[in-house]
Amino acid sequence: MRHRSYACVWKTWVKHTMKYISTRGKAPALGFEDVLLAGLASDGGLYVPEKLPTFTDLDLQRLATLPYAQLAFEILSLFVDGEIENDALRDMINDSYAEFAHSAVTPLVQLGHDEWVLELFHGPTLAFKDIALQLLGRLFDHVLSKRNQRVAILGATSGDTGSAAIEGCRHGEHVDIFILHPHQRVSEVQRRQMTTVLDNHVFNIAVQGNFDDCQAIVKASFADQSFLPDGRQLVAVNSINWARIMAQIVYYFYAAFQLGAPGRQVSFSVPTGNFGDIFAGYLASQMGLPVKRLLIATNRNDILHRTLSDNDCEPHELHHTLSPSMDIMVSSNFERLLFDLYQRDGAAIADMMSAESGAMRLSDDALLAARRMFSSARADDQQTCDTIAECYRRTGYLLDPHTATGVFAAQQYAHVQAESGPIITLATAHPAKFPDAVKRSGVASCVDLPAHLSDLFEREERFTVLPNDAAAVQRFVAERCTADVEGKANQ
Repeated sequence: MRHRSYACVWKTWVKHTMKYISTRGKAPALGFEDVLLAGLASDGGLYVPEKLPTFTDLDLQRLATLPYAQLAFEILSLFVDGEIENDALRDMINDSYAEFAHSAVTPLVQLGHDEWVLELFHGPTLAFKDIALQLLGRLFDHVLSKRNQRVAILGATSGDTGSAAIEGCRHGEHVDIFILHPHQRVSEVQRRQMTTVLDNHVFNIAVQGNFDDCQAIVKASFADQSFLPDGRQLVAVNSINWARIMAQIVYYFYAAFQLGAPGRQVSFSVPTGNFGDIFAGYLASQMGLPVKRLLIATNRNDILHRTLSDNDCEPHELHHTLSPSMDIMVSSNFERLLFDLYQRDGAAIADMMSAESGAMRLSDDALLAARRMFSSARADDQQTCDTIAECYRRTGYLLDPHTATGVFAAQQYAHVQAESGPIITLATAHPAKFPDAVKRSGVASCVDLPAHLSDLFEREERFTVLPNDAAAVQRFVAERCTADVEGKANQ
């Protein structure tokens, strides 16, 4: 039985009009399918909707009654805008979340009065990236099948994106997958979740550098794809891909509805590295969700906290921490927020992004606008461990180190706000992925992996270590794509 779609009512004004524009103002506007496959815009910018759909309180009251997958369809269909048939989109969404380990997909857990965590780790790789990437893989397969096209997926990971991308896309018939991770700078569980996938079209590359180095190689490769064989293009699985952001908007609505929205404001504390997850929360607020505050939680790599607190945007040395997925100094999706803070002036953003490293400084108006919605906090490794231990002592609930930075930020905010209201921390990963942090907190000597990963440490690994050099990575990718093309030609 098909459920009634509210989207058909809201789409009367937006039908076939949803276009996506670049944050740098010079790339052509595209529809959803083209943006899905483009990743970066041709001018180096990131795609954002030309105009966001918005909801009235009555719309929100109707949406609040829906289970997760139905809610996802109602929201995401506005951004897809009919380019994928509704029935096909609905089936892809249902299939994406049907095998999550919790029937609510993203359940809330209460830690204290007005203190909550939103568990985003019930997907196959135990991290929030599954929520978007399970859907992204299906979107790729649908669109590429329709176009009879084969592509090379190229992505960089600070830990969780890689395994989620591989798991979400590995069954696609039209993709080769190349994932870069910083050599010896992800947890062993994170690494093995990627490198034990031995499919012939999956390639893991350990770059002798940090995540920012991996991300720079990916961006350079997208900017100039001439190294690829004829007929092949790159597509993105990092959060530079708009579809990643789009899918993450949904759980902000779902969580807020569980705590009384639209009749009640809520705040969110978000462990933040590349700024994609918290940007999705910002978009939810712009669409009409009553969000009181968005808290940027950082670790020792605190450029976002320094930017918001002191307008200090200078990159510092990147440190390896107990929360490696947040070990990022160049937060790509911050550009999407800057685009709004600068009144969608693409030329201004292009000038800022072309400035020498460390030269960027926000205008007074932009900084003030950011501070109206965002607050921030920084937790070092010791504060992270202390938060894990304190939460476990108080509630019996075990946090992973990334989520612990979010809980720390939420507690800091509540301490200075007399009436903060409900604060939801996004629990971005399962604690079993980070046993070193759990052990250092003194809570437990180990945490068992779920049954489907119980043999992870016995599985064969396969990956290639390459220097921190874009040309070396591009040669590796081109050779594998060429071999694939030649192999198919000989069949």
